[in-house]
Amino acid sequence: MSHPTLSLNRVKDLLKKLTTARILVVGDVMLDQFVWGRVSRISPEAPVPVVDFERESYMPGGAANVARNLAELKSPVELFGAVGKDETAHKFRKLLAEQAIGSKGLLAISGRNTSIKTRIVAQQQQVVRLDRETRADLTLKETSRLLATIEAALPKTDAIIIGDYGKGVVTQPLLDELKALTKPRGVWVSLDPKPIHKVDISGLSLLTPNRKEAFELARVSDDKRAKNPLEDAGLMGVVEKILGDFAPALLLITLGEQGMLLCRRDEKPFLIPTVAQEVFDVSGAGDTVIATFTAAIAVGASPIEAAIFSNHAAGVVVGKIGTATVTPEELLASFQK
Repeated sequence: MSHPTLSLNRVKDLLKKLTTARILVVGDVMLDQFVWGRVSRISPEAPVPVVDFERESYMPGGAANVARNLAELKSPVELFGAVGKDETAHKFRKLLAEQAIGSKGLLAISGRNTSIKTRIVAQQQQVVRLDRETRADLTLKETSRLLATIEAALPKTDAIIIGDYGKGVVTQPLLDELKALTKPRGVWVSLDPKPIHKVDISGLSLLTPNRKEAFELARVSDDKRAKNPLEDAGLMGVVEKILGDFAPALLLITLGEQGMLLCRRDEKPFLIPTVAQEVFDVSGAGDTVIATFTAAIAVGASPIEAAIFSNHAAGVVVGKIGTATVTPEELLASFQK
């Protein structure tokens, strides 16, 4: 059976249009720090490896990784969230500027730590991760300030992506007001849900859970997985429940090696098989999916076209180490295989 695909001309057309789309990314931002080294001995002080430092690198993470994916495709993107008034925030803004990501929407808050996750990696293996962050919800006053900057940007906005990583930016007041602001204007709103974070996510344009998150959203245990997702009774029940409970215009469930399931009310789910050749690292693949799907929709792609487009993008990034992005050239090449 042939897999659904897009013509090369259509992919080129979408990539060209992406350079004019304007997408806002709203949510929890963080700085990812990687400390690279080698392990050749165990510490005499405790039974832990001694890592000999070689180099370090920094990347925008969390919702900023969604923005990175858009910027890599040359799509104009502005980031909205909260940072502290600290050295980490300075480093973070500098990185965003280097990657053509707008940061005027970042709220600097006294007494708040800019989230930084330090990963110590030896021989491509993560040894330990150290998190320095503030997880407290933004106050109503801070949320109002953030919403005011978002509202000012809405007249020229094609779509919004909400990046919820449970660090305090995506609160119920923020979601409620975003829905109220975007619905009359017809602005598309996408969210990658975090079921552990209990907020009302109903009535959005797109939800993009993975299988585990979908079952958690539906409050159903995942006991049995069928080889064909379309014949998976448990998964089909979860689809029905999420569409009924949260009423998104579209539901896109990512299924790892089984591909993606695009679901709409009163329509049979559409399965897009994975195109990944090799899987090295799935971290950040969800960010790539929501970024590329939303971007494609924003420039006129149909839901099925957007799903195929984002499926190819995810297929490229899982073949890379670490949270990665896909270039227009890599995306085009993946449609030529």
